[in-house]
Amino acid sequence: MSDQFSDTPATRAELRRVAAAVATEAAARLRALPAPRSVDADPAGVSTKSSPTDVVTAADKEIEALVRRRLAELRPGEPVFGEEEAGDAAAARWVVDPIDGTVNYLYGLPSYAVSVAAVRDGVSVAGAVVEPVSGRVWTAALGAGATLDGRPLRVSGETDLALALVGTGFAYRAERRARQAALVAGMLPRVRDVRRNGSAALELCGVAAGWLDGFLEHGLGWWDWAAAALIAAEAGAVVRHPVPPTYGPDGGGGPGGDDGLGRDATLAAAPGVADGLAALARELGSAGV
Repeated sequence: MSDQFSDTPATRAELRRVAAAVATEAAARLRALPAPRSVDADPAGVSTKSSPTDVVTAADKEIEALVRRRLAELRPGEPVFGEEEAGDAAAARWVVDPIDGTVNYLYGLPSYAVSVAAVRDGVSVAGAVVEPVSGRVWTAALGAGATLDGRPLRVSGETDLALALVGTGFAYRAERRARQAALVAGMLPRVRDVRRNGSAALELCGVAAGWLDGFLEHGLGWWDWAAAALIAAEAGAVVRHPVPPTYGPDGGGGPGGDDGLGRDATLAAAPGVADGLAALARELGSAGV
């Protein structure tokens, strides 16, 4: 394993640069590929994973392979844990989601992103989320703030939960989606409104930018939030996420252990509404979702 991964501000800045460069290159390649439902696409290039609605495209696999190659060149000897090819989570120095929002990508919707995070002992220390369609580049390093296209980010100043715009998402299995829908139904009369764009990484980045006041979703993978949760936290959000695989009981139970939100809940919110959003989620049965 590379000995380059000393945990200093200078190293984190370099890892942030590498994450942004690799994610940007991957996003450019993704833009150049035929849309998966276009006449030029290979009809065999779409398959499923955990359920018939949990899709993976040939592009997911190609982009992850590209990211792995580039990281091996730029940071030799540092193991990668990715959504499509997995890896040794305990040894991982990088966590990769080649396309966060694959269903959006499949249907030609613009909300999807490439996510690359540098981690140490399960903790994100730098990361980037790049949107292929818009070209936006979100980055952060632990203790060094978050940016969008080089501009510093800050969460919203909202303090009234009733006026908070909250993002969410849904799992692929029908029985869990029903429980999540019940939670959202209970939440709707108590907040300004709820949004769902189909990419957890971009919704977490939306919290960082103040475009959303909060976000709550159950069942995300490490790759979904490894970079974006750091971006939200570095922009001032209160963030609670599951423990990465092998770093906690059953791979879940966010920082501080079981807090009544559910072992695999991810929550990010502006400080003025974070406690209220968490309390509302508990009241509505978040632990059982």
